[in-house]
Amino acid sequence: MPAAVAVDGVKIGAGQPLAVIAGPCAAESLELCLEAGTALQQACADAGVGYVFKASFDKANRTSGTTGRGPGMEEGLGILKQVKAKLQVPVITDIHLPEQAAPVAEVCDVLQIPAFLCRQTDLLIAAAATGKPVMVKKGQFLAPEDMQAVVDKLQAAKASGIMLCERGTMFGYHNLVVDMRALVIMRATGCPVVFDATHSTQLPGSAGTSTGGQRELAPVLARAAAAVGIDALFIEAHPQPEQAVSDAAVQLPLAEAAATIKAVAQLAALSQQD
Repeated sequence: MPAAVAVDGVKIGAGQPLAVIAGPCAAESLELCLEAGTALQQACADAGVGYVFKASFDKANRTSGTTGRGPGMEEGLGILKQVKAKLQVPVITDIHLPEQAAPVAEVCDVLQIPAFLCRQTDLLIAAAATGKPVMVKKGQFLAPEDMQAVVDKLQAAKASGIMLCERGTMFGYHNLVVDMRALVIMRATGCPVVFDATHSTQLPGSAGTSTGGQRELAPVLARAAAAVGIDALFIEAHPQPEQAVSDAAVQLPLAEAAATIKAVAQLAALSQQD
């Protein structure tokens, strides 16, 4: 059974109830983050699950160099700090460079390593050195068993907690597929396993200068993952997804995100009884 990772007041893994990591893809504004965070926090409270707010200050891996990337680290961390204070919830964001780890750790309770960067040793070491838990998204190009090497790097760097996140695997061009066996295989590392339901529905690069997607399939995949067994569910949600700065094709409307959280929480509770 995966060892629990303590994220402020939320424990993830080791027989703990399902946790939810959710928020808008980019920290577009404080107002948007508070609107989304408030709705998602209430959805998690109604479902009886722990909540961690997520938003990115920089989308450094956009398909095109001409599209929006978010507010940047200084402004973005300011937004995350205010969300944490106003909603009284833990927060997580992603880092892309080793030098971002320390300042981000001053605000955030968990550091996220993007899938494309999951093998970057210096980035992993810098994240571990902050003393904060680290969540690593499995690269779209990796087999789930390959994540053991990532775990080994973080453990050698004395990471205080490690979580692994499944977000789909490349299936030819412009498509992802989720192999539910990956959830079981990554759990064998001894780390809590998170399922990213929305990014798993991406159709990378399919819209030419942006990534397309099939958001309607996110609830389906989330329920399937809960039946297999996960420690946390990751969802990106937005008040008006079509107008989002990034991942407009896969973010869920807030009401649909709430319904998905409720359904997945019920399935996760049944799965844990097995």
